[in-house]
Amino acid sequence: MEIKTEDYNIWYDATDKSVICQGSLRLGGMEEYAAIVQLLDDVVVQQPSILILNLRDLKFLNSSGINMLSKFVIKVRQQKNMQLMVQGSRNIPWQGKSLKNLQRLMPSIEVEWE
Repeated sequence: MEIKTEDYNIWYDATDKSVICQGSLRLGGMEEYAAIVQLLDDVVVQQPSILILNLRDLKFLNSSGINMLSKFVIKVRQQKNMQLMVQGSRNIPWQGKSLKNLQRLMPSIEVEWE
């Protein structure tokens, strides 16, 4: 599963159980995020016991993208048998506050900083 554009690349590595997000997500509203939401939903349906969300190379995420990630975290939280680890970078300004907010939605999230 992969979505690749000039601005961003998102894919699921089934071997590592990782969703990797790179680039800048500046899409206009939730309808433009539909393909990414579908990819994330497809991953949740597979119910890996541990899922890694690698955001280390996601340079920008707008409010619609943060909303999308929040809804994704809630879906994972509803799967009682899934653990979520988020990998972030302290060098990317939006991640500090936003990843802490994701932990409020799902306190069991492990955040790993680079």
